Amino acid sequence: MAIGESSLPLLRPIPGVRLGTASAGIRQTERDDVTVIELTDEAVCTAVFTRNAFCAAPVVVAQEHLKSSPRWLLINSGNANAGTGGKGLQDAERTCRALAQLVKDDFERILPFSTGVIGEALPVAKIEAALPVALTSLSESGWERAASAIMTTDTRPKGASRTLTLGGQRVTITGIVKGAGMIHPNMATMLAFIATDARVEREALHACLEQAVGQSFNCITVDGDTSTNDACVLMATGRSNAPLVIRQNRYFAEFQTALFEVCRELAEAIIRDGEGATKLIRIHVEGAASEEEAHRVGKTIAHSPLVKTAFFAGDPNWGRILAAVGRSGIDRLDVSGVSLWLNDVCIVRNGEAVPDYDEASAQAVMAGDDITVRMLLGRGQARQKILTCDLSHEYVRINTEYRT
Repeated sequence: MAIGESSLPLLRPIPGVRLGTASAGIRQTERDDVTVIELTDEAVCTAVFTRNAFCAAPVVVAQEHLKSSPRWLLINSGNANAGTGGKGLQDAERTCRALAQLVKDDFERILPFSTGVIGEALPVAKIEAALPVALTSLSESGWERAASAIMTTDTRPKGASRTLTLGGQRVTITGIVKGAGMIHPNMATMLAFIATDARVEREALHACLEQAVGQSFNCITVDGDTSTNDACVLMATGRSNAPLVIRQNRYFAEFQTALFEVCRELAEAIIRDGEGATKLIRIHVEGAASEEEAHRVGKTIAHSPLVKTAFFAGDPNWGRILAAVGRSGIDRLDVSGVSLWLNDVCIVRNGEAVPDYDEASAQAVMAGDDITVRMLLGRGQARQKILTCDLSHEYVRINTEYRT
């Protein structure tokens, strides 16, 4: 039950990046569930990870291996290898060593990533058995297969590509992402892998990633739950002839804008495929005293089960939205400065219902599958956009049957 267009866009290959997949049968056998990504030796790699204190074993290992000029990424779906203690760490390292032996490289140059059920031991033997097949299928055109192989409860693969011109030379950015539930990123998202053939200095690459993530993946929520395994990786192979991107030159802003567009498209794809989602809800908070305040108000609205269920029912119960704003922690909120729209229908102005409010017009908005909530606070110039979805019966079904 996903919202809107379901076809995967054209995912342009990135020179210097090859992707291969295989089926290990970790939790299902309908599609591949192991992915290997190979980077050229001169590639620069950076990442951001979950801030969940109960982070998974592969997160711990990947953070450490990131210091060793990574050349390989190893991803499995169906098992998160989280809540598995010391054995989980050993298992994550064991899969890295198995791949390192096959590719004749140092195991510290391999970044492991896992997603799926928490609290179960990683089936290392199954992953080891699948690795030769994944390596045989390595290809620069392997993005689409990888987008499917990293899925768990996703109903469709997700990806995005952009091209831009830097110094008269074409540069490409391509990314894939998985995520449908346990989505309340506090760094990135469930799992995202983005690559470019641009030449980017390491510090600039990380700065670009942090900025793009902050305004995309950190501005979405499905259910308010931050995963134990969240990771977003950005890889730059330097195979383009474009000028080097550093923070001090004009190419930084141009590259940053294109990267943000890719991240924004991937983030929206997650919400469109939110577990059980039937409506995409865009929350635009304006007139806040600070960007942090705008973000907090937007997230409070987006997290409210009462707001989300009202949207699922097509009920323009605007009192629930105002109640969420009121409990968002705004210091000395002047209610008389608050106004609210659903799409182009003004419901509240200056803290009270507009005299000519027409319930039928608001219900017509709620019948759509792409709805904008515009909230004006009247406190300043800061604004923020948050993406979320409704909360349906199907979400409950998916999560009650997840392990059965």
